Amino acid sequence: MTITRISSGAPWEALVGYCRAVVAPPFVFVSGTVGRNPDTGELPVDVESQCANALTIIGRALATAGTDFAHVVRVTYYLADRAHFEPCWPQMRAAFGAHPPASTVIFADLLDPAMKIEIEVTAALPAF
Repeated sequence: MTITRISSGAPWEALVGYCRAVVAPPFVFVSGTVGRNPDTGELPVDVESQCANALTIIGRALATAGTDFAHVVRVTYYLADRAHFEPCWPQMRAAFGAHPPASTVIFADLLDPAMKIEIEVTAALPAF
């Protein structure tokens, strides 16, 4: 089996020692993704913007791997505050559409107190 590692180019990957995603057919594993703006690195104050940024970064990783949100089979949401989950539901529904994955929500401290959400996914490759 060929394993492919996908980097987003974020400085954290080299500092910490991880990559954005790993393609290990028939699956793609996307690392926990926080809501920094993928183009500027800025972290918005509100959870909705952080969620949107995280989903954008995940979408890019999935596309690079050759799959998409319709093929996500598992998602885990990490939130610092229970009150931040519900405001993100519309974006989550939009991302997964008619193909909702299995899901887990965990409330935990995140690396930076300004981080409100972290999302990780596992997706299937369409060719399998």
